[in-house]
Amino acid sequence: MTDFFAGIPKIAYEGPETDNEFAFRHYNPDEIVAGRRLEDHLRFAVAYWHSFAWEGGDPFGGRTFDRPWYPQDTMENARLKADAAFEMFALLGQPFFCFHDADVRPEGATLAESVARLDEITDYFAEKMEETGTRLLWGTANLFTHRRYMAGAATNPDPEVFAYAGATIKACMDATMKLGGENYVLWGGREGYVTLLNTDLSREADQMAAMLAKVVDYKHKIGFKGTILVEPKPQEPSKHQYDYDVATVYGFLKRYGLENEVKVNIEQGHAILAGHSFEHEIALAASLGIFGSIDMNRNDYQSGWDTDQFPNNVPEVTLAYYEILKAGGFTTGGTNFDAKIRRQSIDPADLILAHVGAMDVCARALKAAAAMLEDGTLERLRAERYAGWDTEEGRRLLSRETGLEALDALVRERGLDPQPRSGRQERLENLVNRFV
Repeated sequence: MTDFFAGIPKIAYEGPETDNEFAFRHYNPDEIVAGRRLEDHLRFAVAYWHSFAWEGGDPFGGRTFDRPWYPQDTMENARLKADAAFEMFALLGQPFFCFHDADVRPEGATLAESVARLDEITDYFAEKMEETGTRLLWGTANLFTHRRYMAGAATNPDPEVFAYAGATIKACMDATMKLGGENYVLWGGREGYVTLLNTDLSREADQMAAMLAKVVDYKHKIGFKGTILVEPKPQEPSKHQYDYDVATVYGFLKRYGLENEVKVNIEQGHAILAGHSFEHEIALAASLGIFGSIDMNRNDYQSGWDTDQFPNNVPEVTLAYYEILKAGGFTTGGTNFDAKIRRQSIDPADLILAHVGAMDVCARALKAAAAMLEDGTLERLRAERYAGWDTEEGRRLLSRETGLEALDALVRERGLDPQPRSGRQERLENLVNRFV
């Protein structure tokens, strides 16, 4: 036990009228919404890296946090960090957490030492998970922080770096399976280029696909039943990231025949950096059959950087959960708070309250989204807009047997002069606002 969160009570649901900041106002895990418990809909997870490994630095200054497990360079401090992490999990009561290998153990002098340390700390995790009931939503490998990955991991011009990355992934997949993880994520933090002057795009795409195929093969070899997820990201730190957005990832998967093996983990902040809305990326992934999980955060819209702030915009989050519920909800995926408190928020209570507020925002949003779906007006109006395509003639016009000549003949024979119809955007926006 630690005293890091001393004096902070276990967070309980007290309802919207409470004035207790250490309480949930909207997140009641046992509340039934659209036939399921709210906890089972949302499947909250805490991100180990931002909550416990990040030290509060930025490009212009060093760490601002003062944590008892600093410096993060011994296994003793790794266990102390785990103690504090699982104490927070017990206070929040969220069902899951997520981690990279570098978050939970110090780097060893060799791969063998790093893997041994990972094995040691995950054994410690297993005990903590048994005590608290917290589960692992997903694990992943940090293939971007160490200087060996400055030119990428799978896409590196050096085959030895490729091999080292693959060995690291293997260790992290083993750890994820050992802890009962429900997914394994690949986030290509440096899989991109800085300049085309020294980049072979075709070669690097083939390398990236080769690594992903090895991951899929290893999943089946060890009998991992979880989902392999790729996380799209458009930019920073590279000039161009190869997994730019959902559409780009899907095209990549199709190109290499992996579209039935891999799904996507979509982050709100990355969607915005790619020039999309969060709900667009979710809806597109669902329509392509590759929706898996989400990282919930937000960006500062005055900044061109991935600021990883906790969500606080209920209408925005509602539209995201609306698309998730339309797609049938999460299966192995969930809502991971890939978010960090600000570097000036230095108190342990700030870390707790950030998650409390974010969980309430998501709960309010999901309940609003479920009410919109139950009401059905939005889906009815959408269906009406495309109703012509559900007729026998509409289906015939789409058939490849009806060529351009037939379309030309139809227009001429009937003297067609179709007139535009309103898209009713403002009406639909007003409709959404009734729920949020």
